[in-house]
Amino acid sequence: MTQRVLTELLRGKGAHADPVACVEDLTAELAARHAAGFPHSVGYLVFHMNYWMAYELRRIRGERPSYPEHSSESFPAAPAPADAREWERLKTEMAEYLGEFAELAKSSPQELQREIESAHDGDRKLAGTLEAVLWQMVAHNSYHVGQIAMVRRALGAWPPRGGGDRW
Repeated sequence: MTQRVLTELLRGKGAHADPVACVEDLTAELAARHAAGFPHSVGYLVFHMNYWMAYELRRIRGERPSYPEHSSESFPAAPAPADAREWERLKTEMAEYLGEFAELAKSSPQELQREIESAHDGDRKLAGTLEAVLWQMVAHNSYHVGQIAMVRRALGAWPPRGGGDRW
């Protein structure tokens, strides 16, 4: 696939919803609310997405972030967001991380094939190039943005102001 497609999917073009548009119009109160039958609030999901984007950006920069022992460590320990200020921070971080990934997607073909050092044994089982990490982020974020859309629907808050499919 082309770099253009990768960049577009990071920001929700085509069949993917724009992650930023899916959360930008939510209040902190609504982002913290749980919908019946859903284990996570929108705030929890954004926290989780940010956690993994930050983790992968550190790996891409050559750092060796510690890998969590359990997936629960990539979700907040307390209800999230706690208040409007924290919600604004989470949304801002999400937009900034997505921007960083979009810039990385524009890298030269040689840079996209650069190997990213594994931080844990599970990484060694997957393709380890910059391009592979970018595609993993597209897939991971798309999955969770779909969850955000479903939670918003269950809360009667879909579509977002920025638009979204109603079917």
